[in-house]
Amino acid sequence: MTTQKKVARRKLSLLELASDLGNVSKACRVMGYSRQQFYEIRRNFQTYGADGLIDRLPGTKGPHPNRVTAEIEAAILDHALAHPCHGPMRVAQELALKGIQVSSGGVRGVWQRHSLLTKHERLLRLEKATAERKLTLSDEQIRLLERFSPEFRERHIEAPYTGAVVAVDTFFVGHLKGVGKVYLQTAIDCHSRHAWARLYPNKLPVTAVQLMNNDVLPTFDAHGISIVAVLSDNGREFCGREDRHPYELFLQLEGIEHKRTRVNRPQSNGIVERLHRTLLDEHFRVEGRRTWFETIEEMQVVLDQYLIDYNTKRPHQGRGMNGRTPITAFIAGIRKEETTQTKKAA
Repeated sequence: MTTQKKVARRKLSLLELASDLGNVSKACRVMGYSRQQFYEIRRNFQTYGADGLIDRLPGTKGPHPNRVTAEIEAAILDHALAHPCHGPMRVAQELALKGIQVSSGGVRGVWQRHSLLTKHERLLRLEKATAERKLTLSDEQIRLLERFSPEFRERHIEAPYTGAVVAVDTFFVGHLKGVGKVYLQTAIDCHSRHAWARLYPNKLPVTAVQLMNNDVLPTFDAHGISIVAVLSDNGREFCGREDRHPYELFLQLEGIEHKRTRVNRPQSNGIVERLHRTLLDEHFRVEGRRTWFETIEEMQVVLDQYLIDYNTKRPHQGRGMNGRTPITAFIAGIRKEETTQTKKAA
């Protein structure tokens, strides 16, 4: 039995007791009601019957007289589906340009009735509508869904074996007195998290080629394997005309596929971005306060020592690593068929 039914039954018991006793005051004292309440209950019972015993909230019944029309409400909901991140004032202004007059408070009232007050609720509605029916999403809708979707943040690079994808990037380290700007060219195997890094006073294509030619490729050659693809952003040190750009020509000569991340999508190259944060927190910010560097070569010596510890001693908690060191995962991820082919070719 609901609370309303219990209250209605108690009121009915009050009326029956007053009838049996023939004394309203005594019945009210027994049931805990005042005489004014008794007469209101009896009047409601005589007017509405059993429904009069149920408590009703004061106020207007049915829709509020100032509620927007159904056509305007539908226009507001359609706009929220097309532009889920627009605020109520922006929606009111956009609808005014279409000849639909509504205030920002009216827009907010429609959102409140449909549980769309927050931006994330409107984005969830867009995601649900996309899943339920086939429709063509605009670039803005796709961008917003990717930005606020937890699944998009958790996406990872598929690298089932060592050398499947090597992510590369350029990181600005800072300024060195007497030298100027210092840049870090980094590369990391996305399967094993084995990393390479080298410091330069610029970020030209030739520096990116030097890292690959002098550090990365010799490591893979020592294990008899090759790199399938390189993933980079759209920076000028990595991308250009395929018949002129030094980095593009180098990858073509080595038979390595060049993959690029989407513009303004740093999440798609998240492994190397995470490496940069690790180097910044665990190495540069610590050594910068511990040692006074005068040349890039001095910085490189200390960085090389850190990378040895990073690749051979530091346990990694990234996806699929399970506490292994990068060198352990690097060796374990070598494909057997690739090593067999290398031996036959030799």
